[in-house]
Amino acid sequence: MSVIIVDCGIGNLWSVRSALRYLGYDVIVSSDPKEIAQADVLILPGVGSFRKAMEALRTSHIDEAIVEAVKGRGRKILGICLGMQLLANFGAEDGETAGLGLIPANVERFAVEAMGRLKVPHIGFNQVRSESRSFLFKGISSSAYFYFVHSFRLLADGLPGHAGLCDYGETFLAAYENENIFASQFHPEKSQTNGLKLLKNFLEY
Repeated sequence: MSVIIVDCGIGNLWSVRSALRYLGYDVIVSSDPKEIAQADVLILPGVGSFRKAMEALRTSHIDEAIVEAVKGRGRKILGICLGMQLLANFGAEDGETAGLGLIPANVERFAVEAMGRLKVPHIGFNQVRSESRSFLFKGISSSAYFYFVHSFRLLADGLPGHAGLCDYGETFLAAYENENIFASQFHPEKSQTNGLKLLKNFLEY
């Protein structure tokens, strides 16, 4: 099984790689579209701007390679933080930008009117209410805590496949799974035992 961490210059790839190696998996960090398109498993981490990240994916043709692997060949993918958001239809950061279109939802900034005294970005450990049928959260408490760093989020309203929800001023999508498409807004690689278990569940799916 070839596990590839997609490298397009938008994230801390090495902490994800370290977590996977700790779990005993051989992983490859790659920016080669041909290699990415042929992968068995893809992991798309990311931090920063949605628009800049999508520009990087398109310039390198990695966007096409991801869609080919996931939709064309049915390979599984895990998007992490910004990587989750890039799987959506559109992102509002730095102007509306089309995403990869693998999750039928849009990414918007936290609603100011919902925040009250809460600060944005949302940083730190927060509770995730997971679905009992979720494969990602198998063997993990339905009220476990995970580490977040983000200012934008996906809403779960009417969206099939929400595996976990988080409350921070408003309820947003913390984790997603639908067939071969998985995603987490939080950083599993920084979420200690719970995060490592979630990564292991994904790889064993």
